[in-house]
Amino acid sequence: MKGVSYITNNKNQKTAVVIDLKLLKKYEEQLEDLFDVVIAESRTEEASVSWETIKKNLRKKGKL
Repeated sequence: MKGVSYITNNKNQKTAVVIDLKLLKKYEEQLEDLFDVVIAESRTEEASVSWETIKKNLRKKGKL
């Protein structure tokens, strides 16, 4: 793919990617969506907090 290069280890396995900044700019919104998905997936094991609890804590801090 034009604008994308891979860095490989001594076994020729891809270990990193270098992306041209112009290409990143072109797909900025899609990349933000991708990162959101990656972050959400990485947090699937975390305990969830109800919206009611969050609102209560925000009110206590004077932020709601």
